[in-house]
Amino acid sequence: MAAIRVVVNGALGKMGREVASAVLRESDLKLIGAVDAAKAVGSKAKYDLPDGSGNVPLSSDLAQMLSSAKPDVVVDFTIHDVSVQSARTSLEKGVAIVIGTTGFTKDEVNEIDKLAKSHKVGAVIAPNFALGAVLMMYLAKIAAKYFDYAEIIELHHEQKVDAPSGTALMTARLMSEAKGKPFARTGGEAAGGSRGNQVGGISLHSIRLPGLVAHQELLFGGTGQTLSIRHDSTSRESFMPGVVLAVREVVKRTGLVYGLDTLLGL
Repeated sequence: MAAIRVVVNGALGKMGREVASAVLRESDLKLIGAVDAAKAVGSKAKYDLPDGSGNVPLSSDLAQMLSSAKPDVVVDFTIHDVSVQSARTSLEKGVAIVIGTTGFTKDEVNEIDKLAKSHKVGAVIAPNFALGAVLMMYLAKIAAKYFDYAEIIELHHEQKVDAPSGTALMTARLMSEAKGKPFARTGGEAAGGSRGNQVGGISLHSIRLPGLVAHQELLFGGTGQTLSIRHDSTSRESFMPGVVLAVREVVKRTGLVYGLDTLLGL
């Protein structure tokens, strides 16, 4: 069976390099190209592979790379606005895409789904690729049915631009849907938004500090008891098993899969 041919978009960033390393470790995946718009690169530019085994073509133009390299999958770890356009470019050329950025609107998600179906290829958007984080959200849905009060604290590195995180927002929505009604609100209306964003009655608190990677704690409260569910990503390697899973699965599907839980059968 031929290896799945992969192009990494955002390849010069920290996550892009981690994805490139993960692809190189898998015998059924093959890194054939790299794209990054942060630096103007010519048609003969090369991307030095993280494992020192050689190089692959590097371009600032995704469309050009798709035409020349002919990948099966694009893995995109850029920023929201770039990811939207990357999805359009890839899907319209019949190339599947795995996206690790957040902040997509409902209309954008629907557009990506329609494009994937119309061009008969797959797409995956996942707010979090860490398998433990996906299990945390799954457990949150179970616990939500038994508690009336809940809050979420999410902690990320200082360079993360969105707050609350996509994982926190998705977790709150899943909890509210599982409960079937909003959680009870506590503490009144504090000045300056100190009670955090409210989603389904759940306060979301965002922390951004150097030294952090990606962390989230769910706090449930009831009469005489609390329940905490926490997940910690201590390095970017934690996201790679999920990325590899998504790459292997997206080539088997048509249309959009949102969230890694579907691919895990949860």
